[in-house]
Amino acid sequence: MSKEKILAAYEQMAEAYNALVMHKPHNAYYDRPNTLRLLPNVKGKTILDAACGPGVYAEILMDLGALVTGFDLSPKMVDLAIQRNPGRGTFFVHDLSKPLERIGDHSCDIVLCALALHYIEDWSMTIKEFHRVLKSGGVLVISIQHPFYEFNFFKSKKYFEIEPVKCTWRGFGSPVEVHSYRRPLSACLSPLTGNGFYIDELVEPKPSKEFEPLDPKHFRELNEFPAFMCIRAVKRKGPT
Repeated sequence: MSKEKILAAYEQMAEAYNALVMHKPHNAYYDRPNTLRLLPNVKGKTILDAACGPGVYAEILMDLGALVTGFDLSPKMVDLAIQRNPGRGTFFVHDLSKPLERIGDHSCDIVLCALALHYIEDWSMTIKEFHRVLKSGGVLVISIQHPFYEFNFFKSKKYFEIEPVKCTWRGFGSPVEVHSYRRPLSACLSPLTGNGFYIDELVEPKPSKEFEPLDPKHFRELNEFPAFMCIRAVKRKGPT
């Protein structure tokens, strides 16, 4: 699957995404509250916001007293993150699947990666880099597409494989074709446990009450079956 296609999709919808993301139900009242709930106290903490999008998480975390560095594949998203957070935070363009050469060893207390890992076929290097930049006992919080939901949504016949998939998003302006990778549950957990982390908490989230009046249909569905999964993993102390 072409990385250029993923980049093109986000460049196309960046402005609309930024305009809507603060109140779009799946983001504002499903992913964000459940992902933020897994974070420890962030005041004074150094946080890497991996695949930061237009900087919404960074804004929230800096308002709580964190020191945030964020990156994204999309230059437009990075520009929007800078505009959202004028004079604070550090943001740069970077591919999540590449080594984090700008981030030093053991320099972060927390790494946050929300709804982005499904754009990478092989997580191994990325998780190893998260492990490298985290301090001993540091926390990694991720949100991802739920593997069981995706298996059903994409009508897959190959549950145990990591396979390229695509769908059309219609909620951010003009329809845009978005490419990603579907994977089994084991391929979501083993890159963490096999690369120096232990899983501290796994959440199959439900939407918050603010979701219901905006999208009653999906509110009902998400209370019956999860679309996302949120994980808090902790860097193991000592040799891995």
